[in-house]
Amino acid sequence: MRLIRDASLLLIVDLQAALLPVIDGGEQAVAEAAWLGGVAEALEVPVWLTEQYPEGLGGSDPRLLEALPRHRLWQKVCFGAHDEPDFARALADSGRRQIVLCGSEAHICVMQTGLGLLAAGYEVYWLVEATASRRAGEARLAKERMVQAGAVPVSADMVAYEWLERCDGERFKALHRRFLKPRAARPLRFA
Repeated sequence: MRLIRDASLLLIVDLQAALLPVIDGGEQAVAEAAWLGGVAEALEVPVWLTEQYPEGLGGSDPRLLEALPRHRLWQKVCFGAHDEPDFARALADSGRRQIVLCGSEAHICVMQTGLGLLAAGYEVYWLVEATASRRAGEARLAKERMVQAGAVPVSADMVAYEWLERCDGERFKALHRRFLKPRAARPLRFA
């Protein structure tokens, strides 16, 4: 399965300010999600954020909100975002069938969201370096379970270049200057 820009949506689950200090790899998850979110917005791929019980866990990390001015925000009480009826309806109405999924915690809200999306017939792409949990082992286990269920593990670079498709246009040149060129210097930590 290949990612297609016009069929894709980036879903960033619960990267919330009060939760991130205890998340192993949380800083990288925010940085990678914000980077890919910027690419997505530049390519007109919708970016949706969820927040689990923001009264207790705080809102989305301010760096995400600043980097993603055109995001759509969903507050939820179900661990799986797709279990929220308004979210499920809006996603179906969007026509987007390829969901690039990341966030925290990998083994709870991200995994339950992914399993719900798969059960509903969506293609799920697990953004490995932007998905984290309090313990790295739980993030790895969640990824393994999601892959066994049918999700496709991907990196942010894979997604960006699949969305771009080619290197000979102005769109690529503009994105290369803004997003792609500095990528080589960033170390990645995969769960």
